[in-house]
Amino acid sequence: MKSETPNKAAYIPRARLLDPSIGLDAVGPLYVTPEGRIAPVPEKLPPASKLTVLDRPNLTVVPGLCDVHVHFRDPGATDTEDFLSGCAAAANGGFTRVVTMPNTNPATDTPELVRRARGAVGPCAIYPSACATISRSGKQCAPLEALNEAGAVAFTDDGAMIADPEVMKVVMLRAKKLGRVVMDHAVRPDIQNGGVIRDCPAAKAFDLPVFPAAAEIEAVRDDIARCRETGCALHIQHLSCAGSVELIRAARAEGLPVTAEVTPHHMALAAEDIPGNDGNWRMNPPLGTRADVEALRAGLLDGTLTLFATDHAPHSRALKSKGFRSAPFGIIGLETAVGVSWDVMVRTCGMAPLTWAAYWITNPNRLIGLTPPTLQEGAVAEFAVLDLETEWMVDPVAFASKSVNTPWAGRVIRGRALATYRKGRLRAPGLEL
Repeated sequence: MKSETPNKAAYIPRARLLDPSIGLDAVGPLYVTPEGRIAPVPEKLPPASKLTVLDRPNLTVVPGLCDVHVHFRDPGATDTEDFLSGCAAAANGGFTRVVTMPNTNPATDTPELVRRARGAVGPCAIYPSACATISRSGKQCAPLEALNEAGAVAFTDDGAMIADPEVMKVVMLRAKKLGRVVMDHAVRPDIQNGGVIRDCPAAKAFDLPVFPAAAEIEAVRDDIARCRETGCALHIQHLSCAGSVELIRAARAEGLPVTAEVTPHHMALAAEDIPGNDGNWRMNPPLGTRADVEALRAGLLDGTLTLFATDHAPHSRALKSKGFRSAPFGIIGLETAVGVSWDVMVRTCGMAPLTWAAYWITNPNRLIGLTPPTLQEGAVAEFAVLDLETEWMVDPVAFASKSVNTPWAGRVIRGRALATYRKGRLRAPGLEL
């Protein structure tokens, strides 16, 4: 089945057009010239041989989504994901831009590894983050200036917190001079103390070590203190606790440059939902309580939390099958993100569709210093085509990702991405173009 068109005109006769950068929420057509620019629909369309038409019910078109938190495992664990498979999974999910994390093997703490990631070719653009400290050890600041020059868009030791406040201060002062954000995996290891799950029925049933909420809350408090001290932009990754939301709310009210992201799994699932001793439900930070989930949703609705991100974290089936205690942390999320986040935040919680789009498009791009794509006439076309109404059953074996570690396997989700357009090509796996 043909899934990618060569450079020629593209035409969507009717779709809901959502573009937060220009406040557009309207039903109408979308036309892209053979040169890859959005334009008015011509009075006479090109012949069929020079035109790709995507015409079906329930279409929504948005500028390409941006995920600021993905793991593509390249280098070091390319059996679970690599740049090409990760980009394919991203495009299948409606993403045209992603920010890769540096907890690779070796860690992405050299300009050479940053350039390698930046130069990877695939159906979405990779904007790598780089290590904040050498080897992610938390002991010595990485060469941020050289990493920035090589193309890093952010600095983070994701997967580990920089626990030493003086090292974090140095990182943030140097990042501020570069105009770059510091992202932090805000978990205090001394408080986590080997915990893998929040206190819930599954923790008791399988005698699992509990991951206290304070491990995240106190880490967020520490990070905000360093932000106040340095003035550097701070981004908290994968927020999961109600107490953390309150700290972010207060920091933003104070005028501090603090942002935070919420993953689809943390906004949709609670620790009480964990069905059994299944490693596909183990993530870091772990799922919060139902009260935490409600607090995250409220923070997203009132603008305290302004970004979505997947924390797409592939692992092998063998490792994830070891049960909750022994499986590694993390789940894949790129190919389910649209349906889960729309269902929870728009359909269930009443979030405005343009706000939902801003949290996937405008705000993530601005965080890393990029101009968001737009549907405005004359702009270079970079967009995603979504069907937000049709239900589908999640079969991770059919995903583009090399890994299948998802708690959504076998579940029915309403809404998904159908296609992306980038660099003159409409990519629509599974659709006849």
